[in-house]
Order: sequence, then C-alpha cells, then structure tokens
Amino acid sequence: MAARSSNGRSTGVTAVRERRSGEVAIATDVAPPGASQPTLSVAVHARETRVLGRVLVVDDDEIIRRLIAANLTLEGFDVATAVDGQECLDKVMAIAPDVITLDVTMPRLDGWETAIRLRQCPDTSNIKLVLITARGEAGDRTRPRQVGADAYLTKPFDVGEMIRVVRKLAGAPPAAFS
Repeated sequence: MAARSSNGRSTGVTAVRERRSGEVAIATDVAPPGASQPTLSVAVHARETRVLGRVLVVDDDEIIRRLIAANLTLEGFDVATAVDGQECLDKVMAIAPDVITLDVTMPRLDGWETAIRLRQCPDTSNIKLVLITARGEAGDRTRPRQVGADAYLTKPFDVGEMIRVVRKLAGAPPAAFS
C-alpha cells in the first residue's frame, strides 16, 4: 500500500507481520520525489491487543498523520484521521474521541482556532487536546494553555513521548515496555 503526501513524498506500508505473542510489526518506507530508494524507514511495534481509547489524529501532512496514526493503532488505540481543523470539527461528534492530536499549522482552519471551537462547544469541551507543531518559539509555548490544550509537543517529536502523552490523557495505564 503506497501513497503520496501533499509535498510529493512517497510513503507506504511495506510489511505487516503479526507474531504469535500478539505483537504486530509494521515497516514503512518514505522516499522524496524522484528518489529511487527510501531515505527513511520507520518500524513500529505494539504489544497491546485491547483498545485503550479513541484518538482523532489531525494533520495536513500525510506522512506525519500516518506515522502518528500507525503508532497509536499499534499501541492499542482506535484511531481516526482528519486532514485539517474543519474536517476535525465535521467528524468529531461521530467519532467521539477521548484525545485529539492537533497540528497547529493547517489550511482552512488551523489548530489554534480548532482548539478554541472544540473548547467552546459543550459536547466537545472535555476532549483532551494535544497540540503538535514545528513552531517552538517562546510565545508559541504559552498559547496552548490559552486555547485549552492539555499537552503540547514540538516537531520533530519523540514518538515514545507522544504515545506516553496520549496514554496519560486517555487514562490508559503506562505501557509495560516504556
């Protein structure tokens, strides 16, 4: 299964293996436009078999969205995705997530405004929000609290840290192998 992101990079799941222990492994290759070989390989593993909660992953970059979704799925979460803040708002009631990971810089409706709208609506005001952005300046670090975010991660982020944050916000027990 291969796809192209909005910036032209090719990405795809190249191998999925389930082991007898219940562990699942997925290998993903990412290649820039025109490259004949992938320049980045990502392998993710999970040992959880029960659903830990529901997460809505919102990011306009397909590679990042798929990376977050794959890791959280393998961790044991039920994951849905959206490409921007407007699609998040359109889907949130039907999905009823426990946690939303929300990119800040997106077309149509950015993460800041999306967070504000989620907090203003009584039906979505208690959903845990993790803002994820490449912007790590001092002013950007105080704004998440102002819009009601429960956590804030800067890109590039450590996948293990992202998983720990989502597990904690979803009320899931810490992973035994963290």
